[in-house]
Amino acid sequence: MRTFFDRLFEATGWLAGLFMIGTLLAVLSSIFGRILPVLDLHGADAYAGYCMATSAFLALATTLRRGEHIRVTLIINRLSDAGYRRMDIFCHVVALVVSSALAWYSIQLVLQSLNYNDISTGLDATPLWIPQIGMAVGTTVLALAFVAELVDLLAGRKVREESGEMARTE
Repeated sequence: MRTFFDRLFEATGWLAGLFMIGTLLAVLSSIFGRILPVLDLHGADAYAGYCMATSAFLALATTLRRGEHIRVTLIINRLSDAGYRRMDIFCHVVALVVSSALAWYSIQLVLQSLNYNDISTGLDATPLWIPQIGMAVGTTVLALAFVAELVDLLAGRKVREESGEMARTE
């Protein structure tokens, strides 16, 4: 199961990269569309925004699992090992609750947009549930990543190093 989740988190990271390339292509289409109208993609600015938002949300889980999220450890690093572990578990539980709520409401937003046939107000007139799927998938996978992090922490697969940072033991 752990291998499946690691592959899932890695896949969302790769998808995030592809959506970054999509952002680039949409911006380039907008720029070159002014020069050569044949290349003009109506609503390119909206598509760039959709791709950028999707990329950001899809990258959350893999960034978390790689330990690349910014952590403010000013207080937690001053705790004893036992206190550090308890506080880290507490923080992971809170993060899991918050990310799960965000995932739940992101999914509800997609369903609501689908039910009401919401469309973009821009030139693209895209049904909004399509770009919102990226947020829903990204937040759901982030919640799963917090579950995996919490399981690793509780199982002792994450230990505190001398620098105060957490390291994985395989």
